Amino acid sequence: MANNSRSEARIRRHRRVRKSIIGSEQRPRLCVFRSLSEIYVQVINDATGVTLASASTIDHELRSKAEGLKKTEQASLVGELVAKTCQSKRDLPGCF
Repeated sequence: MANNSRSEARIRRHRRVRKSIIGSEQRPRLCVFRSLSEIYVQVINDATGVTLASASTIDHELRSKAEGLKKTEQASLVGELVAKTCQSKRDLPGCF
């Protein structure tokens, strides 16, 4: 087995998954990245290459709420925020 660094292995996994998962206007792709300290979520339309919504634990709205919470509780706060953003943008033309 080759000695790949952690970042190289992540990039290889990313390429392998992206071969089969493509976000469209009707069903955008949900991209989640979790670092050791933060979590980032994006909703992406790959047909146009546009990020429709995003949220993370470093956002000003969540920073104060997420302080002192466990990582899973922080992740659910981020999920709720990105869901609210998607629902509000759903009524706009060209989004979803």
